[in-house]
Amino acid sequence: MTTSTQIQLGARPVGTPTSEDFATVEVELPALGDDEVRVRNEYVSVDPYMRGRMSESKSYIPPFGLGETMTGGAVGRVVESTADSLPVGSAVLHSHGWRDLAQGPAGHFSALPETDLPLSVFLGAAGMTGLTAYAGLKRVAALQEGDVVFISGAAGAVGSIAGQVARRLGASRVIGSAGSDRKVALLKEKYGYDEAFNYKDAPVRKQLRDITPDGIDVYFDNVGGDHLEAALDRLKRGGRAALCGAISQYNATEPTPGPDNLANLVKNSLKLEGFIVGQHQDLQGEFAEKMTGWLADGSVVFDETVVDGIRNSVQAFLDMMNGANTGKMLVRP
Repeated sequence: MTTSTQIQLGARPVGTPTSEDFATVEVELPALGDDEVRVRNEYVSVDPYMRGRMSESKSYIPPFGLGETMTGGAVGRVVESTADSLPVGSAVLHSHGWRDLAQGPAGHFSALPETDLPLSVFLGAAGMTGLTAYAGLKRVAALQEGDVVFISGAAGAVGSIAGQVARRLGASRVIGSAGSDRKVALLKEKYGYDEAFNYKDAPVRKQLRDITPDGIDVYFDNVGGDHLEAALDRLKRGGRAALCGAISQYNATEPTPGPDNLANLVKNSLKLEGFIVGQHQDLQGEFAEKMTGWLADGSVVFDETVVDGIRNSVQAFLDMMNGANTGKMLVRP
């Protein structure tokens, strides 16, 4: 029998998750049935949205089951197959998540094109991460040529791509926030941000006001809390905000107060819209064509923080939630 090492949710976290909330198990895989494949994962994704799925509260996606293996994006290659559509060696994308070996019907796995880029790009810039940035800016925020754009959590998986996409879509000025001076320098020197600031240095509201004396047109929110409040102060009349995430509040055990300046929505005719990438899958073809070209010509670049060992998936997730990653956080089984 072939054995797969897998990470399961053992308990529902209260507040900040700990390693005790998870369990590492060895699962014996049965022989393949008809039209099935076995895949050795090369990269497994850990993402902020997974924190919400660890709770039982109702959301846009069902919670993880206790005692069940954590699901999520992963890429790998077929090592055994009874499916004509996915022969051995095929590169595939799937959602079986935190395990070194994945197995199931061929229909659960999507073939990927061969590329000079690492397969991990289909979990990041050319995958759900990149599509999130593209859909949020192009459709939700309706970014227009010449817009001034502010992106919070700009050195993270989505933020690091969003700033570059904003530029490709015609933004005249792109501003970002990050949690260290090293990341701030990276935003300006590598990702093409015009301005960036360390949100730990001073109140976000003050720093954003100083950097944007004439205001902003678009806000892409990955953080929530004080960043959303600051953006509401700076959005011009008719400004738009695409609310992608609120990582600053995911581990809260008590209700968090809302922004104190919501009256600005009325005063300045602002539009705030929350979204999830699954609502915008119709943009996939358009996005893939554009992003493939941008990656090929170097006009979009990406970073990854890679943790080795499937047994270290939990620590990778916890580190990502604490902002230890630059770009996409991945586990290499």
